[in-house]
Amino acid sequence: MKMLLPILAIATPLLFACASSMPPSTQRLADAQAAERGAKEVGANSQPESQLSLRLAQEQIAQAEKAMSDEENERADGLLMRARADAELAIAQAREKAATTELARATEAAAAQKSTNVGQGAIK
Repeated sequence: MKMLLPILAIATPLLFACASSMPPSTQRLADAQAAERGAKEVGANSQPESQLSLRLAQEQIAQAEKAMSDEENERADGLLMRARADAELAIAQAREKAATTELARATEAAAAQKSTNVGQGAIK
């Protein structure tokens, strides 16, 4: 009985330490990588407005992969959440730029058509 008490005193903290360790965030990694690919697909690489956000996401994914290999899973989890957010921001920025460009083209086309209509006497 005297031997059991010291063993329990040593084993109990070890059991709690093992139970509290976080498993690797493989799903978050997949989500962040998917968001990064999505940003590339919508052209975030080619637009200055979204390049920084995409680069940050890529760097954070790389840091998270290293943290996961070092078994720093909590740190990796935080990095992956930030990476996904930055990649989604890059997507939004790229889409906004595309929409702004399309709006300018449509406005220009409408003005040209109006000018043509006025020239032809269709509008007074």
